[in-house]
Amino acid sequence: MMMMIWPFCADCLLCPTGFSANMAFMTVAGYVGSLSAVNETDCQDGIAIFSDALNHASIIDGIRLAERQGCVQVFIYKHCDMNHLNELLLTCTMKKKVVVTDSLFSMDGDYAPMVQLSKLRKKHGFLLVVDDAHGTLVCGKNGGGVPEQFGCADDVDICIGTLSKAVGCHGGFIACSKRWKQLIQSRGRAFIFSTSTPVPIIAAAHAAVVVAKKETWRRKAIWNRVQEFRTLTGIPITSHIISLIVGGEEQALKASRCLSFFPFLVPFFFFFKLTRLR
Repeated sequence: MMMMIWPFCADCLLCPTGFSANMAFMTVAGYVGSLSAVNETDCQDGIAIFSDALNHASIIDGIRLAERQGCVQVFIYKHCDMNHLNELLLTCTMKKKVVVTDSLFSMDGDYAPMVQLSKLRKKHGFLLVVDDAHGTLVCGKNGGGVPEQFGCADDVDICIGTLSKAVGCHGGFIACSKRWKQLIQSRGRAFIFSTSTPVPIIAAAHAAVVVAKKETWRRKAIWNRVQEFRTLTGIPITSHIISLIVGGEEQALKASRCLSFFPFLVPFFFFFKLTRLR
């Protein structure tokens, strides 16, 4: 099913949620690091994980679990700062390196610098992992997400996402090579010890992907709305993720309730001590 969207990946693994997909992969990355290390005191043969400062909570929690397996070094680079990432990569002496990033950040609606990441991948030879939860079926000519939109799909080694956003169903996925799929199936605890996705949900997700491939006008309609919003408000948004900082909790709650009368379901929440509408 997912190969219809990401033909550059050889295989795909369905997970109960997008959160568990990230958790499963990151813990397996930690396992690879502990397996590669000769001993616990010399971890040069372990694995180094480089993560964007504003990555999703599921990536962060997965990395924390990976660290507990030993022989895993974690480097947090400044948000979308490729100069900082390059510096960290140059100073890291570990052979195995993984760079993980959201493709489209859910709080601010900004894109990861995919072109620069692709260049750094060629330079340093790391494994590039992208969480494309907000780009799947929405971005790219064929709905292949942010990597396709920026012409970097072939440089993404592993693409992780969800079936609960544009697909409109439930679950997550890991588009990867056959070897990575087998490894996650055998060592990814978040995958192994979770109930499998019900068949009706899988059938619905498959139908949604088929519709998205055939009815491309749906994707165009989203981007027309983005353009309309930008024109009407003057807010220089670049994606369909629109985050508005409106002040305190009371103001956000009032704005959310007012919008519900139009009707728009716009929930508010706290992020970095700021109340936002998204």
